[in-house]
Order: sequence, then C-alpha cells, then structure tokens
Amino acid sequence: MTLETPGLDTLEVDGCRVLVRVDFNVPIDDEGWIADDTRIRASLPTVLALLGRGALPVLLCHFGRPKGQVVEALRVDPIGRRLRELLDVPVRKLDESIGPAVRAAVAEAPPGTVVLLENVRFHPGETKGDLELARRYAELGEAFVNDAFGASHRDHASVSGIARVLPSAAGLLLQRELEAFDRVLNAPERPLVAILGGAKVSDKLQVVQSLIERVDALLIGGGMAYTFLEARGAAIGNSLVEREQLELCRAALEKARERGVELLLPVDHVVAERFAADARARVVEGDIPAGTMGLDIGPRTRELYAGAVRAARTVVWNGPMGVFEMQPFRAGTEAVGRALAECPGYTVVGGGDSVAAIKLLGLEASVGHVSTGGGAALELLEGKELPGIAALGSVAS
Repeated sequence: MTLETPGLDTLEVDGCRVLVRVDFNVPIDDEGWIADDTRIRASLPTVLALLGRGALPVLLCHFGRPKGQVVEALRVDPIGRRLRELLDVPVRKLDESIGPAVRAAVAEAPPGTVVLLENVRFHPGETKGDLELARRYAELGEAFVNDAFGASHRDHASVSGIARVLPSAAGLLLQRELEAFDRVLNAPERPLVAILGGAKVSDKLQVVQSLIERVDALLIGGGMAYTFLEARGAAIGNSLVEREQLELCRAALEKARERGVELLLPVDHVVAERFAADARARVVEGDIPAGTMGLDIGPRTRELYAGAVRAARTVVWNGPMGVFEMQPFRAGTEAVGRALAECPGYTVVGGGDSVAAIKLLGLEASVGHVSTGGGAALELLEGKELPGIAALGSVAS
C-alpha cells in the first residue's frame, strides 16, 4: 500500500485563491471556548506556507454533527476567533460556505487575509459526497489542498469531492501523517510492535488481521482483550465480551501462531464489581472471578507489555489498556505510555483515546508522531485506501 501523494510544492498557488480542507472539529467547553486547539495549530504551517506564497487560503471545515441543517450552536465562530489569535493576520469568517455572497466575499478579500467558511456539514450533500456541492465549493478557488487527515477516510464533498474538480495536493500536516504511517507500515525498523486497545473488538478486528501480516508482536489490552481471552478458553467474569466475534478472534489467534507473530494478551487484571471510579479495585491473576469485570491490565501484564515496547525499534499504539479516564484503572495505559516514551525507536500514537492518554500523561514531546486522526489512522492500519487521499492529484494543474 503506497502512501505517496502530491505535496504543496507540486501545486501552482502563487497569487491564487486556494481552498484548504482542515480538520478543526475541536472540543468546546460549556462557556463556548475552545478546550483544546491542537487540531487548529496542526494546520497552521500549511496556512502560513500558502500566505508566504501570496495565496489566499479559503478554509473549509466541519464542526460537530448538524446532520445537514443549520445549528446555531455549531457555527464555527469560536474557531475563527482562535485562528485570529494564533495567526496574527486578518481572518474573515463567513456565515455560509457556498453561494454568490460567499463568492463575492472571497473575491474581495485582500492579500494576506485568511477566509474561514461556515460549517460545511450544514449542507445535507456534504456527507453524501455530492459532486454538485463540491463544484459549488470549487467555484471559490483555483486550487485545493487537503490538510484534514482526521476526515480523509470520509468520501465527503469537501474532502474528496473538490479534489475531483480542482488541481489538488496534500497539505503539510497531511503529508506528515502519511510519512509517519508509511514508516510504520511500509518501511519499519524491526522489531515492529503494535499495541491495540479500546472497548470493542469488532472495531479493531480488521486492524488485527492486517497487522498480523506486518508486525513482530501485537499487544492487546482494553475491553477488546476479554473477547480474545474467552476465545482462548479463559474465564472473564462479567467483563465486556462480543460473543459473535469469538470465532473471528480464534482465527486471528491461529493466524498469528502460523505466522510466528507474538500475540500477547493480559495475564493478570485489575478488576472491580462495577464500572465506576469509586469501585473497589483489586488485582487477580489468570481467570477473572464471577461477579467482577476486568477494567485494566494488571502489574505483570504492564511489565510484560512495557518490556516488549522498550525493546522495539518501531511501535504504533491505538487504544487504551483500560478505563484510563478513571484513576483506579489508569495504570496500564500509563505504563504503556511511559514505555513508549522511553522506547529508543520510532513511535506513533494513532489517534483517538490514545492521544488523549498521552496528553493526560504529558508525554507528547517524547513520542515520534502523535496523529490527529482516529478513524483515519485505524483505516490506514487496516490497509485501506482513504478517499480524501486517493482523490488528490486526479485533476492536472
């Protein structure tokens, strides 16, 4: 699977209006302020590079899930305010993303300005990949840059659609993401270790199958581990289990055995009688007693997993080892995170809750690459082609 794509240097942008799809779907607190601006900051290099070449960046983004209608609480005004603070250049936020008034505002925007369009998901055709809507977006610019890695697994009008209409390329953030995953998937220094966690095994089974063909060791934790353990014949008490996935888990275990891949499952557990932060937690070895549920990996498993991570030369991590949001069940995720930070090789944290955990632990600076996309990262690890990337460069400059 090749992850090569045309970059900014392949695109004629000097003096042009350039549509830029960004992923500014950021969390907002109860008072309407942005709680974490990481995704906004991540695309600033692309915006600044375009400004430096005399281009007018016209930014498209989604925010929340308005389901194809205007939702006042999901307007992107807070994002526009934060952009002005971070960029220190004029940012004009518009109240629509298509139409004559938008075309006029973009045409009148002076050099050195950034234009931010309204939430693209206010249009029902956006998430349907409506090519006519993509053409209406395309009327606003002369070239298109995709810098929204976190949305690139979506075949949406503003993600892949515009690339089918205008000359296009990847932004600097998107290129960094692809280079990181290319290094893991196509040119890893070995041993290559993957760590998978999270609640549902059904969300990750395709990733498991794909990674077994690539890695030297696969470490499994979180709720998904208990379906694997039951598939192997272990007692798991009241732990989360997806019994319809048991046969597929057995097949994955057999595939790993046949390929000589070390597939590690927890050997001890932090259990409790209920799923709550104030539940009484204790450590058990082996089988999980009836009436209790596994909520984190135990100390022996932490040591086992941390040792495998520290000995690796390439590591990719997606998904926590337990209910890390609750202090009694955080130690497993923390142990893996700290081992990742100490690993001498190349390390990638693949989006979602793993990124939240790394931030919570204050270890971002010690990781080779922290991804901005959860679903997109998972699909790359599955070996899938992402629509927002595949479409780039399909129209000649």
